[in-house]
Amino acid sequence: MTSGVNLVSMNIKKFEDLIVWQKAKDLNIIIHNCMIHVNDYGYKNQIERASLSIMNNIAEGFDRQTTKEYKQFLHISKGSCSEVKSMLYLGLEYEYFNTVQFNDAYALTEEINKMLYKIIQSLELKITNQS
Repeated sequence: MTSGVNLVSMNIKKFEDLIVWQKAKDLNIIIHNCMIHVNDYGYKNQIERASLSIMNNIAEGFDRQTTKEYKQFLHISKGSCSEVKSMLYLGLEYEYFNTVQFNDAYALTEEINKMLYKIIQSLELKITNQS
């Protein structure tokens, strides 16, 4: 059995220590704060759930028992990250976000996406080396 603790770094003891999880949490807070006065429930619910999915799948994957499971949850996080990016464009068109809010949230999704990609690559290498 491989614990999530050893998958990223020996210094990482819990998912809260992962910088990518911290950034995903920050993104969720940004999205939530931008949506407080939005009355479009469908849009608001979808983008908030997608941003929440990023951080929650990172956390859930970290505590899974195998490297393969962890990688699977990180792929789900990447998908949710892309969903948030897509919805940000629509939110800008609907004027739910101003340009600064859009740029900040978009840049954070790009950063999270790159970090997830790098973790997934390192997990794939780990899986290959275990075979």
